[in-house]
Amino acid sequence: MLATIKSLTIMLQFVITVLITIVLMYIFKNRTHEIRRGWAKMQTFLINFKIIQRGKADKRAKMILINHQSLLDITSLEAIYPKNLCWVAKKEIRDIPLFGYILEAPKMIIIDRKDRRSLVKMFKQAKERISEGRVIAIFPEGTRGRGTKLLKFQSGAKFLAKKLDLLVQPVVVANSKYILDSQNFKAHSGNIIVKYLDLVDPKNDENWYENTRKNMQKTLDELNKEIKL
Repeated sequence: MLATIKSLTIMLQFVITVLITIVLMYIFKNRTHEIRRGWAKMQTFLINFKIIQRGKADKRAKMILINHQSLLDITSLEAIYPKNLCWVAKKEIRDIPLFGYILEAPKMIIIDRKDRRSLVKMFKQAKERISEGRVIAIFPEGTRGRGTKLLKFQSGAKFLAKKLDLLVQPVVVANSKYILDSQNFKAHSGNIIVKYLDLVDPKNDENWYENTRKNMQKTLDELNKEIKL
């Protein structure tokens, strides 16, 4: 019962603070990264969780791949990642009234999975964002999983890495679903572990995408065992 009440309280403050963040990003268009980071760090206090970082973000990476299990995956990376991330998000999020502007204001990449031309658009926008010094952040699973087993990787990230010749760094997030499970309205205090894996150069391994998924799953298993999930 307490976990449900906490979850509802968190979602309410999310609504309020996200709307304020959107307004601030439109007012201060050249400082959207700082505004997002400030919001993310504030969430660690309001929700009462700590981010434990393992390893370091590789400065050479132009794309990061993250497993997805909770809204706090994005929050955690925004709070600690040293560069300005450009998230790849599905069109359905952009279409949410008012909240969709959280993608528009900081120039995130929006894809329509029902439109075949979406990959071409994603390619052009990713190339542009990278030229601006940003790092592409993508959930290769395409949607949220259960937090224990990774879903099948979709083709978008593999396509981008090949076409743009990107160095890729996998990132594994553990325990975020326990801290905030917005689908089942459960929330708890605790730690979220973010572990950076070794940089991957797709040119050196034709099966890099499949091998990366295996390495991420192995790491997630180890982290879940550590936190006893």
